[in-house]
Amino acid sequence: MSLKIAYILKRYPRFSETFIVNEILAHEAAGFEIEIFSLRPPVDTHFQDRLAQVRAPVSYLPSEPPKVSDFWAALHRAKQMTVRPLEWMEAAWVEDPQAVYQAVLLAELVRQKGIDLLHAHFATSATTVARLAARLADLPYTFTAHAKDIYHESVRPDDLRCKLLEAAAVITVSDYNAAYLRETYGAAAAGIRRLYNGLDLSRFPYTLNHRPRPVIVSVGRLVEKKGFTDLIDACALLAGIDCEFYCQIVGSGAEEADLRAQITRLDLQDRVALLGSRPQAEVIGLIQNAAVFVAACVVGADGNRDGLPTVLLEAMALGTPCISTDVTGIPEVVHDGVTGLLVPQHSPPAIAAAVRRLLADAGLGHQLASSARRHIEECFDIQRNAAEMRAILQQAKDTSLPLVGEVT
Repeated sequence: MSLKIAYILKRYPRFSETFIVNEILAHEAAGFEIEIFSLRPPVDTHFQDRLAQVRAPVSYLPSEPPKVSDFWAALHRAKQMTVRPLEWMEAAWVEDPQAVYQAVLLAELVRQKGIDLLHAHFATSATTVARLAARLADLPYTFTAHAKDIYHESVRPDDLRCKLLEAAAVITVSDYNAAYLRETYGAAAAGIRRLYNGLDLSRFPYTLNHRPRPVIVSVGRLVEKKGFTDLIDACALLAGIDCEFYCQIVGSGAEEADLRAQITRLDLQDRVALLGSRPQAEVIGLIQNAAVFVAACVVGADGNRDGLPTVLLEAMALGTPCISTDVTGIPEVVHDGVTGLLVPQHSPPAIAAAVRRLLADAGLGHQLASSARRHIEECFDIQRNAAEMRAILQQAKDTSLPLVGEVT
């Protein structure tokens, strides 16, 4: 029997969260009914073309009540929905009033729509709302933990522990994350499941061409954890030894002005280009025509980091030789010298040396690309991974107890 699943997301759609769209489309193709509930409206100016294929209706939960009296009225309705109102109020008391209000509205909606289970992406506000709503609606909830929601300095350990304990199932996107959560949260994270984000491989055909132009491509939001400052410094080192190359950086973000200033300061205007955000079809073309793909990921000063960048998986699927760093789950996919080249984070000289090595040795690049594609096919096929996720969610629904009890 197929489930009717509510996806709870902080903001939908988001240009950078293609993995969520991939997941929803795979569930819909398998006959599962999905409804999306977003806590915020979209703010991106570009969206992936696959969004048009998503059939799931989207409901945007109001971020705050029109009047204070509406908030108190929602709390009154919440007390009537649960058989243990004091326990629910105790759980809600420590949360932001906005999340509490949205949780009440969500609980009412999922009851009306006959939802079987709530699934949130990221263990922050989306899971907060899902957890409170699940208690009210007497439904199980599950969530997927990624990276910022695990490692950022803003994470409240007691809050995350409660979410881990109450969830009917918890998924995370790398073995590194799973090990960290088990070590940090002990029994609360004992049942966590590692499930890699998947790719629709039909959209990422393997093309092992000769790529005669020495083009380096990197893709991601222009934020600290993506390591673009290190990549640009590596480009300066390559320029200093008269290595022929051209570097294209795709994405937008808060560090754009600083990165442009860095490019100018290093006199790399003719060598390094910031291309801004691009549609996925164009990004695929840029990666296919590049000689090297670089994901210079780092752990940010605030603890923020990538879990396992989807675009790195895409580049490996497409047959472009990849270089990345030893951050979080990346070594699980980039096996140094086998499926790509792995370098230390914050090491422009190591990035430059790896790029130069691949530009000089096409045979090595072909060997790495071929092994990388096989690894992606084995571990990151969205059809296989989404089927495993559906089995996890079905089991969570079948075995979950009512969620109105007190967490012990």
